Amino acid sequence: MERIEAIQQITEQLNDELIICNIGFPSRELYAIKDSPNNFYMLGSMGMASSIGLGLALAQERKVVVLDGDGSLLMNMGSLVTIFNQNPVNLILVVLDNECYGSTGSQCSYASTVNLSRVAEAVGFKNLFLFQNEIDFSEILDINEPIFVHVKVEEGNANVPVIDMEPEDIKIRFMDDVKG
Repeated sequence: MERIEAIQQITEQLNDELIICNIGFPSRELYAIKDSPNNFYMLGSMGMASSIGLGLALAQERKVVVLDGDGSLLMNMGSLVTIFNQNPVNLILVVLDNECYGSTGSQCSYASTVNLSRVAEAVGFKNLFLFQNEIDFSEILDINEPIFVHVKVEEGNANVPVIDMEPEDIKIRFMDDVKG
């Protein structure tokens, strides 16, 4: 499955959840599929989607879905330990694993030799899901504990346009949505 297909399957199952999306092509793909004020498109800060999602989950009650990449998560492995220990009941961490740094030239990541689901399990995550073809969030959205979702996707980026919003506009629109 291509990453854009995974993002499409996930967003089709979401309603009012807040989405923090990893930098580069994943954000561009989400924007092309389903632009929304409750989507925060990261345009920088590689490796920080999970940390931003954690802070947001701790600060308010709506479900937070983080669309992260394997390379990004590997750059900030400490976020898994922090998420587990902070125990946000409204956080769903989705790792779209293509075993490479897709937005920076598709250099191989260590996800080809490290099983990220097993890492999350070793940290202590009890709610683990692995998907390779069809993604089913029906059970996931009802769980009130931190969730780790590992989605294996193919290498490559969809041919989608750049996000035609200024970073400040993305931030302000998202903050207004969070405030309600």
